[in-house]
Amino acid sequence: MELYELTVHELLEKLDNKEITLEEITKSYIDRINDKEKDVQAFVTLTDKEALGKVQTIKERKTKFEGIPIGIKDNMCIKGTKTTCSSKMLENFIAPYNATVIEKLNEEGLVSLGKLNMDEFAMGTTTEHSAFKKTCNPWNLNKVPGGSSGGAASAVAANMVPWALGSDTGGSIRQPASLCGVVGLKPTYGLVSRYGLIAYASSLDQIGPITKDVEDSAILLNLIAGHDEKDSTSANVDKKDYTKALVRDVKGLKIGVPKEYFGEGINEEVSISVKNAIKKYEEMGAIVEEFSLPIADYALATYYIIACAEASSNLGRFDGIRYGYRTKNFESLKDIYVNSRTEGFGDEVKRRIILGTYVLSSGYYDAYYKKAQKVRTLIKDQFNSAFEKYDVIIAPTAPNVAFNIGEKSNNPLELYMEDLCTVPINVAGVPSISIPCGVNSEGMPIGMQLIGKQFDEETIIRAAYTYEQETKFMENYRPTFKN
Repeated sequence: MELYELTVHELLEKLDNKEITLEEITKSYIDRINDKEKDVQAFVTLTDKEALGKVQTIKERKTKFEGIPIGIKDNMCIKGTKTTCSSKMLENFIAPYNATVIEKLNEEGLVSLGKLNMDEFAMGTTTEHSAFKKTCNPWNLNKVPGGSSGGAASAVAANMVPWALGSDTGGSIRQPASLCGVVGLKPTYGLVSRYGLIAYASSLDQIGPITKDVEDSAILLNLIAGHDEKDSTSANVDKKDYTKALVRDVKGLKIGVPKEYFGEGINEEVSISVKNAIKKYEEMGAIVEEFSLPIADYALATYYIIACAEASSNLGRFDGIRYGYRTKNFESLKDIYVNSRTEGFGDEVKRRIILGTYVLSSGYYDAYYKKAQKVRTLIKDQFNSAFEKYDVIIAPTAPNVAFNIGEKSNNPLELYMEDLCTVPINVAGVPSISIPCGVNSEGMPIGMQLIGKQFDEETIIRAAYTYEQETKFMENYRPTFKN
């Protein structure tokens, strides 16, 4: 097995046993990037030479993770490195400071191999809305990798990075993880600092790990979780060691299965695969029960009203004067504002800004935005009620497997429906992890998500780890890079 195929915990074990060196690990990934990046198109900015240079200066590891490579979604600030959000608006922006998660990784000595492609300003479901390139799914290069963290998920699946950081506003970690056959964890809102994450929708955004297996997710969550005074929404909760949840045991675990997640809009092969996984949990001793979560039917509309409203506000700063791209075509101040935003933003970002501005406008605020916030409270309440009875809720991660690039790009509503299963979790602010649970008839991966109570990442990690160890998905299936 090649070094780039190993998980981080396997690399660490070999390092501790002096079987390999940090330089060998880094060169292995750089060679892999040189081999596969032309096909996958996962990176916006490569910092591989800088990473190798740092590793070559390490004589003795001062921390457990010193010299371990990682990939970073291109909406997290790394000081002195381009941070573009895959947008022409920020094409030449060099971050003057580090995001808190980057500071935490730097303290442990990790090295970034580069910034990963994404849907512009994290607005999209396929990574087709990047201003620079379209990322491909390593399982089939004609298919989308999901989004908006498609570059991160595809880079991990293609073994170009051992793990990565993504961000999840309405499913942007979990959905591409599902489509690329890797593990994606969206932590409880507030568990991981958002300081230095360029905002899409501030009340929904959350940074989290994309990894090859559940153990690496628990390890990376340990590194990035924690209270941050620079983030007013950061939760001040006790520090935990999530690796202690890596226990192969679900006996007596109460699992709720919401019937609304297996109805209209869910692909039959996806539904069958997730239901088979649920049966596996029963065989392993879990207690499974179907229940109704009717408010989930309203989550998608609620999400898009709130998210677009917040996007309209957050992106107001990019006006050609204060931040971002400035047009060369102007005769007045108004021209600068209008032309800079017209030329600097892509179609999907403009669409969401317009929708957000509309729902916040006088005469429509009460009818849409205020009502959506009330429904958000109802969604939170229904999830809280469900968790009084169940330890974990299981559902499909995405309603479909990866589809062809360009297949749905001219139908925004059809693309929004791809968020059907993931957005309720962001609206409720609870944690969720997506793990592979099979492949469809074309050999494309299918993911299921395990949803937990607020700040109870341990339970979903334990449940995910138990299933993963029982089924060994990554040992049985590999991306094919077929065209």
